[in-house]
Amino acid sequence: MIQAIAFYLFAAIVIVSAALTITSRNPVHAVLWLILAFFNAAGLMVLVGAEFIAMLLVIVYVGAVAVLFLFVVMMLNVDFAELRAGFVRYAAIGLAFAVALVSEAVMALWGYSAGAIELARRTAPTPDKVPNIQAIGDLLYTRYLFVFEAAGLVLLVAMIGAIVLTHRERGGTRPQNIARQIARRPQDATRNTQPVVGGGIEL
Repeated sequence: MIQAIAFYLFAAIVIVSAALTITSRNPVHAVLWLILAFFNAAGLMVLVGAEFIAMLLVIVYVGAVAVLFLFVVMMLNVDFAELRAGFVRYAAIGLAFAVALVSEAVMALWGYSAGAIELARRTAPTPDKVPNIQAIGDLLYTRYLFVFEAAGLVLLVAMIGAIVLTHRERGGTRPQNIARQIARRPQDATRNTQPVVGGGIEL
């Protein structure tokens, strides 16, 4: 009974927060509703026993993607009038995406009504007493170790490339010379003059 109440509570909040994410005109409010949807989706994953997916939702999506997007939206000077003006121009593309998502949802419901997948016929069945995090860890660090390490190398190369592109030398700039600034004397920076009354200042 408690699991059923928690499931319907989490599911209702996910649906409401997802709808408010789409309908909110303020981008900051939309991101906050998105974070709420991720948290409740993580709660649903815990109810079905997928603790690893719940942890990924909280750490990756909420902790990195949503919060980063929130700070980007808050720092940008968003012109709401311009955003609303471009709605008609991208209406066809948005309608195409909406039709595709609705078709996928209908197919998912149709597959669900056909019957659940038997545990014995799954691609990678796990024992009942082994948590899914332990099962995933055993596969990652034994059978898929080289693939896992290759993915880490790809991410490392991407990080190094981003750092190199950010810190590359650019022409036409005036870099800061700290030693020259420290060695500068007050008499080199100021000049005492006695301007004539009404004569102005010599530049």
